[in-house]
Amino acid sequence: MLRIAVQSKGRLFEETMALLEEADIKIPSSKRILLVQSTNFPVEILFLRDDDIPQSVACGVADVGIVGENEFVERNEDAVIIKRLGFSKCRLSLAIPKDIEYAGLEWFEGKKIATSYPGILKRFMAKNNIKSDVHVITGSVEIAPGIQLADAIFDIVSSGSTLVSNRLKEVEVVMKSEAVLIGNKELSQEKRDILDEILFRIDSVQAAEDKKYVLMNAPTDKLKEIIEALPGIKSPTVMPLAQEGWSSIHTVLDEKCFWEIIGKLKSLGAQGILVLPIEKMII
Repeated sequence: MLRIAVQSKGRLFEETMALLEEADIKIPSSKRILLVQSTNFPVEILFLRDDDIPQSVACGVADVGIVGENEFVERNEDAVIIKRLGFSKCRLSLAIPKDIEYAGLEWFEGKKIATSYPGILKRFMAKNNIKSDVHVITGSVEIAPGIQLADAIFDIVSSGSTLVSNRLKEVEVVMKSEAVLIGNKELSQEKRDILDEILFRIDSVQAAEDKKYVLMNAPTDKLKEIIEALPGIKSPTVMPLAQEGWSSIHTVLDEKCFWEIIGKLKSLGAQGILVLPIEKMII
């Protein structure tokens, strides 16, 4: 049995549970149970506060955990990043009142900075030889300059709307963050085998994101031109049809270039184009 530490609430919780569901790891829904076992896979989910996950993994209370990279770096625990998951993206940035002119990092010399991430901030300032007064706050960091509690803030930024509403501007991005899968360094072989299967399923789910499975009929004498126009993952599957001079083509297209490619295929004589979403792609 592999134990996975997961944030107990918030956006990261929702996206983590959606990923596990996509990977066909069924977790019974419960808002008050700390530890829940999957009904179809040898894992159990331990629900924790996000800032407790790195330590729980490092000391072996959990085998692996899904947490924001910002929390993992801040806690500086002895665990390893196994995989970057690509969701819950944000950045940790320095911000100052919008009306202040900013000329560079030297502005922060001697300034008081409010933050919930003192470890990351102190390491960044030491690296750049800036001496500032780090004031630790848990909660609404962005209000600190407005109530004269601090000269600036160091906090998570996603869209930037919270900064704007508090008359602040982002001036330095210190690190970019996303959800990461972290692991204990001493996993048994049995637990590694379970983890490998989870990673395989996650990779398959992510490979299918923004992909479309396309089937079409095309004149056989146009096959070469049509295949050259297809930027698929691999060479398309081509099968002859009962009607002489026609073939069926099956391929996978990236959604970003989908309509451009479909228009080109139609101009080359492709007909009966059928588009299907890809739920999972076994890679």
